[in-house]
Amino acid sequence: MERAAEATEELTSRPRRVLRHRLSTRLWHWSNALAVFVLLMSGLMIFNAHPRLYWGQYGANTDRAWLQIGSDETHGYLRVGDRRWDTTGVLGRWSDANGATQRRAFPHWATLPSTYNLALARRWHLSFAWLFALGLLGFMIRAFSNGHVARDLSLTREELKPGAIWGDVRDHLRLRFDHGERYNLLQKASYILVVFALLPLLIFTGLAMSPGMNAAWPWLIDIFGGRQSARSIHFIIAALIAGFIGVHLLLVLLSGPIRGVGGMITGRETYR
Repeated sequence: MERAAEATEELTSRPRRVLRHRLSTRLWHWSNALAVFVLLMSGLMIFNAHPRLYWGQYGANTDRAWLQIGSDETHGYLRVGDRRWDTTGVLGRWSDANGATQRRAFPHWATLPSTYNLALARRWHLSFAWLFALGLLGFMIRAFSNGHVARDLSLTREELKPGAIWGDVRDHLRLRFDHGERYNLLQKASYILVVFALLPLLIFTGLAMSPGMNAAWPWLIDIFGGRQSARSIHFIIAALIAGFIGVHLLLVLLSGPIRGVGGMITGRETYR
């Protein structure tokens, strides 16, 4: 009996290689990472052409913008409503690789292309928008058909209890990330919010800014309250996605980059 117990304990203590990410998830993750990277950088170059955001249907230099990144003769600034912050050297007024002062919203290292070229930025943006949108659609279809959503992302009553929610938040604050083979509550919630809410909204607000949508889907522009409102929502969501990516990368580093990145490449992760 004692030997059997020791053998059982040895088997249960051995590291186990578990399939964590299916092939469809891994393919979408890496293609989406490339697409989002290009879309964010080319989007910042497009924003540089008119670094102001408005609510409503129309927006021009003489209209009141709720957000503006600009510069005067000596300083760069970010203005939101009536509040203004000095951003010299980062936004609005900065030095390029040759040391020359530039007066554009976002610096050259954050945009694609790095030199001002609105036409090329739009080509990059629209080309990778197709990869992004079709990849998301394919992933959603596959995630529902193979049971990924029902199996891995459904929230249980136990998980939604206040004590469970606080426990998961507390574990993350204490940098305790080993929750086993299943997604924890915060992973599920962020997954659902980003993949099934923010990313589709990003696509539809992008469509609403297209002049061709006036004729094809005029109701889409009305839903967002006008093309300029759609542009503002598009920019806000893009900023949220950029923030999510930053937090995601930080958590990967803190929780073990070799296991995390390796799992997204091979699909399998090791658990003890």
